[in-house]
Amino acid sequence: MQRRKFLQHLSTTSILLGAGSFPLQAFANEDLVKLTILHTNDVHSRMDPFPMDGTRMQGLGGVAKRAALLRKIRKTTDNVLLLDAGDIFQGTPYFNFFDGEVEFKAMNKMGYDAATIGNHDFDGGIENLASKIKMAKFEMLNCNYEVSNTPLHGMTKPYKIFRKGPLKIGVFGIGIEVNGLVPGKLIGDTRYNDPIVAANKIAKELKENHECHYIICLSHLGYKYTRGNRVSDIKLARMTSNIDLILGGHTHSFLDEPDIQKNVVGKKVWINQVGWAGVLLGRIDVTFAKLTKRKVVSHENTIIK
Repeated sequence: MQRRKFLQHLSTTSILLGAGSFPLQAFANEDLVKLTILHTNDVHSRMDPFPMDGTRMQGLGGVAKRAALLRKIRKTTDNVLLLDAGDIFQGTPYFNFFDGEVEFKAMNKMGYDAATIGNHDFDGGIENLASKIKMAKFEMLNCNYEVSNTPLHGMTKPYKIFRKGPLKIGVFGIGIEVNGLVPGKLIGDTRYNDPIVAANKIAKELKENHECHYIICLSHLGYKYTRGNRVSDIKLARMTSNIDLILGGHTHSFLDEPDIQKNVVGKKVWINQVGWAGVLLGRIDVTFAKLTKRKVVSHENTIIK
């Protein structure tokens, strides 16, 4: 159903997060500031649009179209963050021939602010991933992989705080268990730590120590699973606190609208994911009242065609 419906343009909806049920008009007497969060996931080296071959996604996607859309948004919008939830690599000959160099150069040109590591980003080997991260003009974030004995040592950060106007936005990354998913020779001595423990620790630090107004998790755990006990974005939302928004990847889930879950203290957590191959650009707009920090959140996924 998700894949059949994703080609429909989605209307923007607004929902208040936190206590109360005030509409945006309730902020009329307060100074407002808007944060616009743009996001992708599982682009998988899809640099060109899908070929015009009669299939469902023909003509969609491609970095040139995405770049044009980003320029248009930035011309009319302040306080923009551009984020990616992993699996930048693997899927077209661009990766086979250039080992991820083209993908990272394109992300630099488009002005990405941060990304997290997906399992397929190890497909060229950990040394290759480290060499490409050196090229990046954006932050590569992960807080649950121990990489101190690998070429990735010093190449990633657990989180990054972005200042957008008067706002402090904390962004951190979380990754899926790679053992058994990625051949050991490709990940070296990378060690996987419990993502729920790691996320709780980092989100608490961002909220309490750094006093961030909004906390975003870039997750490559997967949206949800019907079998086994794997950690998903839904589990992460329900078993943590202090996270406002989870931008996911890995399961290639085309969500028509964000999934809203309650965390361990009963507060709302938004989860969104925009399929794969860069055919959609996700957008979350958060409007803050400067003094009270009340916030209204709206959502829109844009088809890139």
